[in-house]
Parts: sequence; C-alpha cells; structure tokens
Amino acid sequence: MKILYGIQGTGNGHTTRARIMASALAAEGADVDWVFSGRAPGDYFDMEVFGDYQCFRGLTFVTRHGRVLYPQTFLQSHLSRLYRDIRSLDVSGYDLLLNDFEPITAWAAKRAGLRSIGLSHQAAFQHAIPKRGENTFVRWFMRYFAPVDQAIGLHWHHFNQSILPPLVEPSHYPNECQKGECLVYLPFAHLDDFLPQLKAFPDTRFYVYQQVPEPRNEGHIHIRPFSREGFQADLHRCEGVICSAGFELPSEAIQLGKKLLVQPVIGQMEQQSNALALSQLGYGAVAQVLSEKAIGDWLAMPRQRPVAYPNVAQALARWIVQENAQASGFEALRNELWQAVPEPEVNRYDTSTRPNPTPGAAS
Repeated sequence: MKILYGIQGTGNGHTTRARIMASALAAEGADVDWVFSGRAPGDYFDMEVFGDYQCFRGLTFVTRHGRVLYPQTFLQSHLSRLYRDIRSLDVSGYDLLLNDFEPITAWAAKRAGLRSIGLSHQAAFQHAIPKRGENTFVRWFMRYFAPVDQAIGLHWHHFNQSILPPLVEPSHYPNECQKGECLVYLPFAHLDDFLPQLKAFPDTRFYVYQQVPEPRNEGHIHIRPFSREGFQADLHRCEGVICSAGFELPSEAIQLGKKLLVQPVIGQMEQQSNALALSQLGYGAVAQVLSEKAIGDWLAMPRQRPVAYPNVAQALARWIVQENAQASGFEALRNELWQAVPEPEVNRYDTSTRPNPTPGAAS
C-alpha cells in the first residue's frame, strides 16, 4: 500500500503521533511518504524516521503569552501561497491519504479524488464530547480546515462516541517517580510568563523545555532546548507535568500516572475543551492563570494512578493495511481497544459536572 501522510507541524504533538504511526505502518510493510506544514523547516528536530519528507508553510495560529492572536493569524496566513501549494502537490500514485489535521494534503487529495482518512485529536470534536468555547466558526473550522472522507478522532475517554484511545509512544525508559521533580512544557508562553512563579518553589526541581539555543540552570530551574530523548528521560523520571492543554503530552502523562497541571491557551477551543475533559475525568488539574497559588495547590495533590492505553497505532496500522481500512471493521476495532482501558477514577481534582463514562466498550 502506497500512503501519503500529511502532518500539522504546529507544536510537537502531531509529530510525536506521526512517529508512533511511522513505526507501526513500517511493521505492516506500508510504503509511506510524509508531508509537514505549519512550522519553519529549521524548527523540526529528530525527524530521521520520516526519511526524505516534504515541508510546506501551511497554516498555523499566531500566539503570544499563551493567547491566540486572530488578526495576526489572518495577516500571516499567506492564503495565495497555500492555494498554490495545494494545486502543485502531486498525489497521483497513492492508494490512500492519512492526515493529521494538515490542510495542504487534505485539500490536494480532495481535488484529486484520493481516498483520505483523518487521524487526529481534532476529529474527535465532530462528536459529542466535552467542549468549551465552541461556536459556529469553530465547528466550521474543525470540519473544513483539513477535510477528509473518514475522520477518526482520538481522546482520553470514548464518551460513548465512535472515537479511539490516544496513541502513546512506546518507551525504553523506566517509569520512575522522583519526588520533587517536575517537567514543564509551555510552548505558547514565554519564559518570563512563568519562571517567576516557579522560583517560588525552591524545594521542587523544574525541568523546563523551551526553544532556547543551549541548556542553562537557574538554581532549581533547569532550562533545556527541545530534545526528544532528553524530554522523554525527564518525563519518565518526574513526579508531575505542567504543560499546555494539548493532547499528546497529557496522554503520555496519564498513561505514566504523572501528576498533571494544564494551562489552556486562551481563545483556543481545543485546549479549553481538553482542560474541561481532563478535569471531568479526574486526570488533571487546570489553571487558566499559572499563579503561585495554582502551582502550590497542585504540588500538594496526590499522584494519579497510571492508565494503561492499548497499542492503538499497531491496531490501526493493521486495520489500514491488512483490511484496507474498511469502514465495516472500524467499530469492532474501536470496541476492542476501549475494552482494554480502565474506567476513570473518582475525580480528585474537580467537583463540578462530569461525563457519565461507562467502563469497557461504549454501548
């Protein structure tokens, strides 16, 4: 099977998910070409698994100090270039497009009549899941930013919907819990936005990953440039994680049983909704403002038990390659995967409304 795979390059979660699928698809013998957009080519790192991949400018949100800037996003969109890239991308010779919220390959496949499957967290928002900040524009954007024939959403719980569990990267690091050590990853904020708050807790060692040229230490705060191996080593060793309310890193933290504090990006419906879901499921605490009080309250909380998600990537790759991604087999795949996921614990972080999740496969 010859597959074109389009990846949204904004943040690192989409790329992490792509690495997981790359290994699973290779194990099934699929021939995959990769396209990335939404990030400057020089900002990607640890990309060897994707071989001779292509990069396009694409579309991405402009953020500053943890807030989406919609006027600047529109002004920097370069829609004419996006249109040219869509028209110039040759998708002939492929049997299938797999797409993780990437607009150029999605629209090129649509123009050419190439069958397409979306595999993303964003696709889950086409279903009845916890949402905050949704409106008509957001619904339109989620559906048509990267349109596909079949959209497969991923989430931390099924919510009785036709979605799948997260893809979590296998790791060779032991899952430890060094008390007083925390990983911090806030890619949409500046260091000055949160370092003063972290300095108020000298008994906690914070390992902060940001786009910096070289590592440096400021007492108990250890600032590190992006590094997949270093990041994974610190993630597996730490007691807790402070991060934005994306999807992939919280998924890893949940599976490892790390204490989780998220700060959702202001004005970003997906992150606000993720924060709501984490709170309702009892998987993490939420701080709209990352204050000293919010951090202190969270540090005093107990750890979460690990949630063992199944090997979703392996099951998906097998369904795509061996069963030719037949829709008739998807529900059986979905039920099989959710049966392996334990029911969420009683909520320890929030006493507001919760979903009514049922254990095992959804009815």
